[in-house]
Amino acid sequence: MASDAKKPKLDSGGLAEGCVDEPLQNFLSWCEDVGLKLSAKVCVSKQGTVSEYGMLAREEIKEGEVIFSIPRTALLYQETSRVKSVLEKEKQSLSSPSGWVPLLLALMWEYTCPDSYWRPYLSLWPDLKALDHPMFWSEEERNRLLQGTEIPEAVDKDLANIQKEYNDIILPFIRSHTELWDPEKHTLELYKSLVAFVMAYSFQEPLQEEEEDDQKEPNPPMMVPMADILNHVSNHNANLEYSPEHLKMVSVRHIKKGEEVFNTYGQMANWQLLHMYGFVEPYPNNTDDTADIQMVTIYKAALQAAQANSERELVEEKWRLLCQLEMVGDEGVFIFGQSGSLTDEELYTTLKVLCMAPEEFEEFKENEGWEEAEEDEEEKMVFALSNEGIPDLNPAWKQLLHDSALLTLTGYSADLKSDKELLDNQESYSCLSSREKVALQVRYGQKMILHQLLELTHCNLP
Repeated sequence: MASDAKKPKLDSGGLAEGCVDEPLQNFLSWCEDVGLKLSAKVCVSKQGTVSEYGMLAREEIKEGEVIFSIPRTALLYQETSRVKSVLEKEKQSLSSPSGWVPLLLALMWEYTCPDSYWRPYLSLWPDLKALDHPMFWSEEERNRLLQGTEIPEAVDKDLANIQKEYNDIILPFIRSHTELWDPEKHTLELYKSLVAFVMAYSFQEPLQEEEEDDQKEPNPPMMVPMADILNHVSNHNANLEYSPEHLKMVSVRHIKKGEEVFNTYGQMANWQLLHMYGFVEPYPNNTDDTADIQMVTIYKAALQAAQANSERELVEEKWRLLCQLEMVGDEGVFIFGQSGSLTDEELYTTLKVLCMAPEEFEEFKENEGWEEAEEDEEEKMVFALSNEGIPDLNPAWKQLLHDSALLTLTGYSADLKSDKELLDNQESYSCLSSREKVALQVRYGQKMILHQLLELTHCNLP
């Protein structure tokens, strides 16, 4: 998310010099009132940042410095909201696959309550319609601009789940608690907007190691004022840390004066950033970008390569065994990053089994897919499916990967050359809408990874 904005002059408070942003001023005053401690070395601004509000360093910040800390009492979620008692009482009826219903009900109430404790915070987003996730695009626009990226399919699932969750859980609950919620005010449209708000701005506290061992459910999301003002890049310079009483944003490397302070939302490909947060990093900045090959695409490629019915039947049998071993599934994907495969065991096993000779497969079946692990086998798999190792793969494996990448590329509405010409022509690119620009960045990044795979698998093909 590059910006041409000039760096603003910095004043002595939490604002950029000359800032007359009343909602932001009110928010910063609220932060002081609730015990949020903001370093004097930073300021919040809309100028000089990559997108909307952001945080800038007004002085040099060393690695390990606390940029701000916020008490847990200032976090917004179901356990801090004024409606927490009724949400706790009705906890069982609010259970859902997403786990977000209690938070969303709290947000619906707080967002529409004029005297909410978090009013100065929520007033930073006076119009939730400004959120521009693909779920707010028309279906035609999603399919036209994002075909092949997996975003249209993900959004369709989101919208179906939102509608079901609202109709089956939220609306009956609201109708039975009209002293707090109003069906005319707390509508499906508001619910959908707040889902996008949670997707874009919430944080999820990681489980402690002992909690993971106990297989505890993941912590629900929560809103963290100030932390959600920081923008994201893959090469970030700050990170949110959790402690029993406070959450702290800490610098993870040296930050120069005037530089923007960036948090990380995790290792996110551009399609995930657009789907969940409504923005992308321009190519080639996102070092975490990925492209997926559907597992069933490799199956289709193997079937297409089969010459006779007996070969096709053998491919089908191999696929059934891979499904039984839970190495593949109808909705699964093989993920490729800029350095090679990110799903090593699944892809390695799939290529190995699908390319086995009949006699070898019979032996594999008799052992029920079990093979004695070789020493350093995991390291060997990782290297074999890296950019360095792929050219030296078994020719049959390379051919199958090559064909699968070609099949995946046919799923996009335009080829790499067309997207590159549009991206390289500044005049044409500047005429695109914001949606067309982000969609182009997602498509182009994915196609570059797939074309890289084509080049790596093209070496010495029979």
